[in-house]
Amino acid sequence: MSTMHNTDARLTELEIKASYAEDLLDQLNQTIYRQQQQIDLLLREVMGLRQQLPEGSAPVLRNPRDELPPHY
Repeated sequence: MSTMHNTDARLTELEIKASYAEDLLDQLNQTIYRQQQQIDLLLREVMGLRQQLPEGSAPVLRNPRDELPPHY
């Protein structure tokens, strides 16, 4: 009878763990979905900004030292 009780307890513990794992998987799926939506939005915004640039204009390359504040 002790073996039966032990088996039931282990089965219950596994069911609880599976339930938590399923919930975590749902949360991760939602997070990935939201992140993909954000990525899609950012890509659309970048494409819009690129379209605003004049045709044939090259990106301006700047020296990072030019960005330092005057007290350096």
